Amino acid sequence: MGEMKTSPKSSSEKTASLILRAQRVLKIESDSVAGLIARIDDRFAQVVQALDQCQGHVVVTGMGKSGLIGQKIAATFSSIGVPSVFLHAAEASHGDVGILSRGDIVIAISNSGETEEIIKLLPTLNRIKCSLVAMTGNPVSTLAKRSDHLLDISVEEEACSIGLVPTASTTAALAMGDALAMAILDLRGFREEDFALNHPGGSLGRKLLMTVGDLMHTGDEIPKVLEDANIYDVIKEMSQKRLGTTLVVAQNSDLRGIITDGDLRRLIENKKDISGTVAGDLMGKNPRCIPRDRLAQKAVQIMEENAITSLVVSEDGKHIEGILHLQDLLKAGIN
Repeated sequence: MGEMKTSPKSSSEKTASLILRAQRVLKIESDSVAGLIARIDDRFAQVVQALDQCQGHVVVTGMGKSGLIGQKIAATFSSIGVPSVFLHAAEASHGDVGILSRGDIVIAISNSGETEEIIKLLPTLNRIKCSLVAMTGNPVSTLAKRSDHLLDISVEEEACSIGLVPTASTTAALAMGDALAMAILDLRGFREEDFALNHPGGSLGRKLLMTVGDLMHTGDEIPKVLEDANIYDVIKEMSQKRLGTTLVVAQNSDLRGIITDGDLRRLIENKKDISGTVAGDLMGKNPRCIPRDRLAQKAVQIMEENAITSLVVSEDGKHIEGILHLQDLLKAGIN
């Protein structure tokens, strides 16, 4: 008898097979991350506290795919103010170990816990007196046994069909690194302003670093009229300063109120004769204020919540330091 020939898969069958394969990969990896939840215990908390109290640097090391994950973890730590570097485990034996110093904490990532290049580093870490955190999938490995702290990142299976390509294991390592970083962030009461100090460039830096004081109008640029100013002086001041508003002040320059374009339009719509109107009659009292050191992003939020386009810059609601308009924020890329 001749060999039985199998008919090639149709296009639709190939598509269905690819979809099922991808879904299985995501299921395996999501299950691997979910499996870490039960291992977030006292040992995890001890690692977080050690990292928070570290007087030196956090040095993350690994080889291959684990090394790439280590680079990301080190970068995440640095972004939240934990001084961190990545040390290539192979290069460490050829001079790079010189970045280590007493008091550093080393996080070594190895799924097997027997990575040759990392095991060779252990005597040096002991001699320098660095603390060692093992992040491994093998809790009884050489690395695990010789560490000061152990984080178990073992997974039941890789998402690879032949069980060889690091997939679920590297995903688990990355997730554990994120869990450490976010726990430190909460422990330190990390704020947007703190994050901004480490991200000064680009749109993120603008949003998180730029303050009201950087963008506000000051001095002669601030539109102001006295309470007894007639309506024509009000219109003139608003036209000259081109902010669509003017502040109303007392003789001692204390803030009394604010007049907007909308106030003028409503006045004209409701009164045939506006000549007798003075600023004090038209102004809205208790205008929204913001301190100069607040983030510009916060100013946008206040404007959106109150459907306004201007904020008075003042600490106490009386003494005027400046005025901020929505257009100033938009021009600076704050939205």
